[in-house]
Formats: sequence, C-alpha cells, structure tokens
Amino acid sequence: MKTALVTGASRGVGRGVATPLHDGGYRVFATGWTVTSAELPQGVVRIACDHTRDEDTRAAFERVSAEAGTLDVLVNSAWGGYESMVEDGVFTWTRPFWERPAYRWTRMMDAGVRAALMAGAEAARLMMARRTGLIVNISFWAVRKYVGNTIYGVAKAATDKLSADMAQDLRPYGVAVVSLYPGLVRTEAVMQAAAGGWLDLSNSESPEFVGRVVAALAEDPAVLKRSGQVLVAAALALEFGVRDIDGRQPAPLTLETV
Repeated sequence: MKTALVTGASRGVGRGVATPLHDGGYRVFATGWTVTSAELPQGVVRIACDHTRDEDTRAAFERVSAEAGTLDVLVNSAWGGYESMVEDGVFTWTRPFWERPAYRWTRMMDAGVRAALMAGAEAARLMMARRTGLIVNISFWAVRKYVGNTIYGVAKAATDKLSADMAQDLRPYGVAVVSLYPGLVRTEAVMQAAAGGWLDLSNSESPEFVGRVVAALAEDPAVLKRSGQVLVAAALALEFGVRDIDGRQPAPLTLETV
C-alpha cells in the first residue's frame, strides 16, 4: 500500500486532498492544528501538528516512518492567512499592504512557505532512499497576477520558487516536486466570503476535486518529467479525465480569467 501525508488537513484543500487519496487506496496521514476533530474518513491517521514548530513536524514524519516505513506522496497544504478574510463583517482580504495586519505575513510565510520547506526536507529523506516520490506544494495564480493582496502574492511566489528549486535538488534521486494551482475552491473561508456576496462560485471547485487531481498525478508514470513545473489542477483534470464530486468539469483558470 502506498503512503501519503497531507499537511493542513483539518479543513479546506488539505482535508479535501486527504479523502480522495484514502479512497484511492493510500494509507493517509493527515496533520493539522485541529485535525483530530476534522471530518475525514475513519481510516485516515490523524496527527495533531503545528507546522510552525519544527519539533512537531519532525515528530509527524517519525510516526509515518515508524508506522509505514516509507512515504510516496507529500501534499503541503498547511497555510495561514485565510482565517480572517472577513473581519467584523467586512471583507478585508483586498485591502492595500499599508492596511494589512502583520499577522497575515507571519501566517502565510511561516505556517505556509516555511512549513512546506521543513515538511519537504523530512519527506525528502524518506523518498530519496527509495529513489521515488512526489511532493505537491499548493500554490496559486497570485504569483503571476495581483490577486487579492500583496502579501498573498509574495507568499505564493515563494512557494513556486521553493518547488522549482526543491525539484532541482531532488531530480537525481527520482523525486518529483510540483506547484499545483487549484481554482476557486469552496473551502470554509471561501464559502463565508461568498455568503457576503464577495465571490462568484459559478466556476468553483470542491476541495475533493483537488485531491482527485493529486491522486491521478501521483499515478502518472511520467510524473518526473513534470518536476519543477507549475501545474493547474483543472487542466490536469481534463488531461486525466477527472471530474468534480458533482460530476462537473471546472474550467481551468488563466491569467485573464483568474
């Protein structure tokens, strides 16, 4: 049985990714601050973990190593900053950088980018020994276009550069690393914003849709050829024949439509 670890799986994209991997036959380990109470399949192994604490990250991977002996897929979905898109009934996500609370930088860069780096390092040690594996870093179009706010763009640009350079280091060991761009995902925070009329969900994706795409990508025999690339989840879904849980086929976002 193949093994996957999904960070930030308490809710949102991470929770959505963990479920299809489990349903696809993976032994899934899920980490997060509140993952022990998350709505996940019973067979998913939940590890309470604060990925801003390196000792927590190490302990999570030590448990994976002890119980599974190996790791085939790591999905870095741990992230911070979405929790307060709406504050006191006001959608503050699009405010300019000089009105930005400092905590958003810390949450995105430490709970997001740095967490992916440290989890990737732990995963690499397990994957290199077998000369195979896939690391997926969840990112977004904010790298290439102003989307929402300045700090968000900086954090996603850092995520893409992290993926590209991790791929360079790991290519000799047969381990692939990619950045994956979901579309507008119907996470808890997005649904809260949509309820206020601030977001259009007509071309949105379920969190599980992203997980279905990851599962298909992990089974691609040519995945190493994609290493270092930025991949769009909905475009991969078209290539792999993956549909959303409601049977819909979300249209891939572009720079023009994001």
